[in-house]
Amino acid sequence: MSDRVCISLTHAGDDPDRTTVAFVLANAALGSEKETVVFLSTEGVRVAQKGYADDINEEGFAPLSQLMNNFVEGGGRILVCAPCFNKRGLEPAKLVDGADVVGGATLIEFISEGVPVISY
Repeated sequence: MSDRVCISLTHAGDDPDRTTVAFVLANAALGSEKETVVFLSTEGVRVAQKGYADDINEEGFAPLSQLMNNFVEGGGRILVCAPCFNKRGLEPAKLVDGADVVGGATLIEFISEGVPVISY
């Protein structure tokens, strides 16, 4: 069994339920002592901007900003798809802590040895 997990998130404010649950699951993976990456692509890259997650609070869950902070403080990494980020004209200076804009090769390297990927 792999000691790594990748959560792929393609949503942001367009689907706050999926966005929130992705980070709930990412925190659960960290709690299970898995090296965990959240890969943000398409609309998901928007949550990597400071302040964006502040208004996402899905009923029954902790606020998204809190889930993201817990994830990063717990050792999780947020990888942001460079082409998706650039296409949307987002600002690198406004990235949340723990987020890195990367090319696809970084993700492929992380998952190349049979790492499970869960998509939202």
